[in-house]
Amino acid sequence: MIGGDGSANGLHWDLTRLYAGPDDPRLEEDLRAARERALRFASRYRGRVAAGELDAPALRDALVELEALQEISARPGFYASLLAAADTQSATALDLEERTTEAQAEIRTVLVFFDLELTTLADERFAAYVAHPALAPYAHHLGTLRRYKPHLLSEAEERALTRKDVSGRAAFMQLYDELTGSLRFPVVIDGETRELSDGEVMALLHAPDAGLRQSAFEAYLERYAAERLPLTAIFNTLLLDHRIECDLRAYADPADPTHLANDVDADVVTVMMDAVGRHYEVIREFLRLKARLLGVPKLGIADVYAPPIDAPETRIAYPEARAIVLDAFAAFTPRFAELAREFLDGGWIDAEVRPGKRHGAFCAALAPHQHPYVLMSYTGTARDVATLAHEIGHGIHDMLAARQTLLNYEPPLVLAETASVFAEMLVTTHLVARTSDRAVRRRLLVETLDEIYGTLFRQHALTRFELAAHAARRKRRLASDDICAVWEQAQRELFGDTVELMPAYRFGWAYIPHFIHSRFYCYAYAFGELLTLALFDRYRQEPATFVPAYLELLASGGSTDPASLLARFGFDIRSPAFWDRGCATVARMVEELRAAM
Repeated sequence: MIGGDGSANGLHWDLTRLYAGPDDPRLEEDLRAARERALRFASRYRGRVAAGELDAPALRDALVELEALQEISARPGFYASLLAAADTQSATALDLEERTTEAQAEIRTVLVFFDLELTTLADERFAAYVAHPALAPYAHHLGTLRRYKPHLLSEAEERALTRKDVSGRAAFMQLYDELTGSLRFPVVIDGETRELSDGEVMALLHAPDAGLRQSAFEAYLERYAAERLPLTAIFNTLLLDHRIECDLRAYADPADPTHLANDVDADVVTVMMDAVGRHYEVIREFLRLKARLLGVPKLGIADVYAPPIDAPETRIAYPEARAIVLDAFAAFTPRFAELAREFLDGGWIDAEVRPGKRHGAFCAALAPHQHPYVLMSYTGTARDVATLAHEIGHGIHDMLAARQTLLNYEPPLVLAETASVFAEMLVTTHLVARTSDRAVRRRLLVETLDEIYGTLFRQHALTRFELAAHAARRKRRLASDDICAVWEQAQRELFGDTVELMPAYRFGWAYIPHFIHSRFYCYAYAFGELLTLALFDRYRQEPATFVPAYLELLASGGSTDPASLLARFGFDIRSPAFWDRGCATVARMVEELRAAM
């Protein structure tokens, strides 16, 4: 259902394929069945892996059984997390999320022995497993698992940490979601004070009225500043929790666990980060040009996403956004459009704007044979169209990877943004191609550079902030002013003299959920943006050969490491030159904008 005014009112997802409702008896049945299966699994395999009693076909059977067990144990929690994201103030959803989190933790403690036994095998035995044809579908998973060997603890310690997380990290993450989901932001619009949601305020940052942008962002930041006490406590606790775990597991750097999960070497990330840092001046020059387009000597922080003043303001009704996405995807390959239509027609998207909804946008997937779900708040801006394409792009990635088994299904974060950012670029290119109006084309170019700023350079600065915050927390507990100072430093390094920061922007760190939910996720955005620029350039040069190769890359899911996958396109992600070429593409776009002014 879509609102008669062209909004996304009434457009919420249908979760009944998972469960009929939060009181569905199958929820408790699945949790009970998962625990019983976990106990049987442990009874059957405990000690046998470490003793080398399983031949390769028997180990394959154990992995297949483990995948089925993990899916049924994750399903109730997955459902609960979607309910809670849709309404962070629902006591029923929050209670279910807490209960399923506890249940999943208990099941993980039963199963923790299996990975431990695999990683403690002698090198010769492990190599024989990986080389055996029966285990070929799991060879990469096993190799990835082996990389964690230096950082794993005893089974008793692993079980204790898993149980501790329920009342530790997971509890503070839930507290953050409940707190931020409850916030409302008073903004004066046309002389009337309105209480807006997170998504509605973010949409106003793209409004043509500079005063409205300024007042909306101030109200947003000041509301977060008013909650500095709990937000600072949450942030400190999660930083400390990570420090303790890194010490226990002998990680030299707080980002090392993320690098391992991303299946990428720390040196590769360093090369990428260094390249982006060297090119900060590129985005600063864009921001100077944007100030000229807005007719101001310098941008304010609320102006960074503002549209050019000579471009017509457009509101895009949801049905039009839907058509834009489908047309853009179909022009690339009918397969993209087919999969996107399943999201748009199947009740897989929650796009309605409403109080209590988790802020931001995401695509969540459970397993290869279960379709993903998208959450966003559609307010009718061009940016919302891009977000719709972005999240469906994630979903297409998941759907194409459905040929993989569960342990090989999810792509690492550094590849997870590949399809989503590519999807955005398809939409932008489509919109540019269908207009001859110079002002509209210039606006689209500005919006593309806005997206690159947000996905590449801003995420790079967020990563720098996160690294600095973890380093500072290692020395002592951080007061809110300390966190604000670290935040401001990273922002000033990014902007130089191009943007004026309002005082309340000191609290900009407080509304970034990735710092809470996914440590160091932000560098994956920068990685994915530069990679996608390279892929899109290749698509333009060789469309006929690119499309099938690209679909194959997405279908690989997490079955192959990123360096090997990208080498198929001739990309060497260990080379500074590769990342410099991506930044050079951005520089050329900035020059295109200069020429269009």
